[in-house]
Amino acid sequence: MAEHFAERHFIKKFKKKYKKDWDITWQAINEELKRIDSLLETSIAEEIIKTENIRIIKTEFRITGTKQSRKGSGNRCIIAVQKDIKMVYVLLVYHKNDLGNGNETAKWKQKIKENYDKYKDLF
Repeated sequence: MAEHFAERHFIKKFKKKYKKDWDITWQAINEELKRIDSLLETSIAEEIIKTENIRIIKTEFRITGTKQSRKGSGNRCIIAVQKDIKMVYVLLVYHKNDLGNGNETAKWKQKIKENYDKYKDLF
């Protein structure tokens, strides 16, 4: 489930740029997130933060119809997994150039701090 901030900002840009290919890609991302534990066993997902109830995870994805690999595409998804209610929330979906110059990790963490009160104290 995409959070409002993620939908309003970066997802909107992907929709406009990739049209039908984005719809297919988004559907595939959502299917992968249903099996988050399996995804974490691969090299395309990395657990950034783990508390008793919340995990923050960064994954990589590629757009359907492109020839780029997941890693080479520069496309990322930051998600929060809430164990107690068994929900996965998409916090950010972006291309690494969307965040501007500087340290990518520092930039996306700042975006979360600024836009998600629920998760800001984790960083």
